[in-house]
Amino acid sequence: MRGEFELIARYFAPLAEAAPGAQGLLNDAAVFDPSRDDSLVLTIDTMVEGVHFLPDDPPGLIGRKLLRVNLSDLAAMGARAIGYLLAGAFPKDVDEAWIAAFAAGLAEDQEVFGVTLYGGDTVATPGPLTLSLTAFGEVPEGRALSRATAHAGDEVYVSGTIGDGVLGLDALRGGLRALDEDQRAALAARYRLPEPRLALGRKLVETGLATAALDVSDGLVADLGHIAAASAVAAEIEAGAVPLSAAARAALVSDAALLAALLTGGDDYELLFTVRPGRVGELAALAGRLDLPLTRIGRIGEGQGVRVLDAAGREMDLPGGGWSHF
Repeated sequence: MRGEFELIARYFAPLAEAAPGAQGLLNDAAVFDPSRDDSLVLTIDTMVEGVHFLPDDPPGLIGRKLLRVNLSDLAAMGARAIGYLLAGAFPKDVDEAWIAAFAAGLAEDQEVFGVTLYGGDTVATPGPLTLSLTAFGEVPEGRALSRATAHAGDEVYVSGTIGDGVLGLDALRGGLRALDEDQRAALAARYRLPEPRLALGRKLVETGLATAALDVSDGLVADLGHIAAASAVAAEIEAGAVPLSAAARAALVSDAALLAALLTGGDDYELLFTVRPGRVGELAALAGRLDLPLTRIGRIGEGQGVRVLDAAGREMDLPGGGWSHF
């Protein structure tokens, strides 16, 4: 195993080549000049082995997920992604091949999303493996999306499909045996490699369609609850309207009790946003341009809290409310 500076020079400095302000990672800090009339948007997420990823997950996919969950936070505020800082606390028994594959995964997604590494820190730890990434981007000044600006009467929309993340983790742990191999693999892929909706976030800012937004990381019900609490409103979800993938629908057919997990499980990283009723017609055109389903799942009202209604309009009693670390 090489020393700290040799590892940085070999595996991480190449990730910073496109950022002049990173100065080849030779200094302890980087320089970045934001664009005029734009606001800087910053976010940080930490992933811990055994909590956010499985010990046998491929290191390249771990690197890509680490980057993508941060980019999803930028998407939720409508920002254009620019770069990131990386901190890795690696167990002393990690081998160099693991680090090489991890860096290769980051390099792959840098190309996909047009971002670059600006700096970071590398340390040893007795365990567990802990990775932290700070991503940053830009949004026109005063235009960043917020979870605190929903209004009574707004309609609630979500991108893509919901529930694949929690089902993917279950599949990787050996569950969902009623599904076929392809279905379990599709769900596992969604858990390991989420898709940050950066293009959607930017379009919501450009068009002014969204009154409030965030990404679904803690679970659909919990995250809509965050919007409701921050905006001092109540929210309602129609369970039958929540969009599901083919694999998730198959899982639900095999076990109807999974519905609660689909609604409250995390790791979907879709955008959840609110729209004024008079503008919902514009969403179909936007969905077509982005080739991304945008589905109405509920509404915002007066009051507080989140209610989930079944097909008969009855309020559902869901155990828990979403992911929480504490």
